[in-house]
Amino acid sequence: MNGVRDAGVVVTGAGGGIGAALARRFAAEGARVVVNDLDADKAAAVAAETGATAVPGDASEAVPAARAALGGTIDIYCANAGVAPAGGPEAPEEAWAAAWDVNVMAHVRAARALLPEWLERGNGRFVATVSAAGLLTMLGSAPYSVSKHAAFAFAEWLSATYRHRGIAVHAVCPLGVRTDMLRAAGAVGEALLAPTAVEPEQVADALFEGMAADRFLILPHPEAAEYYAGRAADPDRWLAGMSKLQRTLEEEGSVS
Repeated sequence: MNGVRDAGVVVTGAGGGIGAALARRFAAEGARVVVNDLDADKAAAVAAETGATAVPGDASEAVPAARAALGGTIDIYCANAGVAPAGGPEAPEEAWAAAWDVNVMAHVRAARALLPEWLERGNGRFVATVSAAGLLTMLGSAPYSVSKHAAFAFAEWLSATYRHRGIAVHAVCPLGVRTDMLRAAGAVGEALLAPTAVEPEQVADALFEGMAADRFLILPHPEAAEYYAGRAADPDRWLAGMSKLQRTLEEEGSVS
């Protein structure tokens, strides 16, 4: 698609799952790709496979090193790294802090570092891997649900504020995706997400289709739009349905 070949692209959390699929797809389309991951070995493996450059480390601090690796310019930034700690209010402070830092503040810090250059030249593309949890919720993980709502809100704000100045923003909101994160979700993930889970490559396909159509909201599971609309139109009915599902999971022993 236009604007990808020879573009400087950064993908965080790209050592596996959706991030690796995005890195492979961008590289296949002729982009110059930086693979960022906290796991240096995984980042190096994906980079070697795709002809990309590995820049391991914390996603919150990836921009300067990634920019240098790309010769000074980042055209597309994929804020994909994420964590999904289990629990509710009782979850440890460090779990809440990690969810907020990785799922939200890493996006904020990247935008802070990228926007001055993008606004000066009048173009740039920010891709936030959010999850349908940011549109709906994720039973069993309040930190994930809350932080993903915030990530979606930040992506919306970026688009509303800078779209007219040439900045494209996309919020990628899949339901289940066959990744290590889904497997780590255990019984809850198996019950809620696994039956309709897609492959990471399908998420990459959906992003490219959305970029070509200049769509903000990217839904690899089209049915998520119906759920989102139903939640907005009748919150009480939607919450009643989610509460019923929660009770069923409790009875099955999937959640406490």
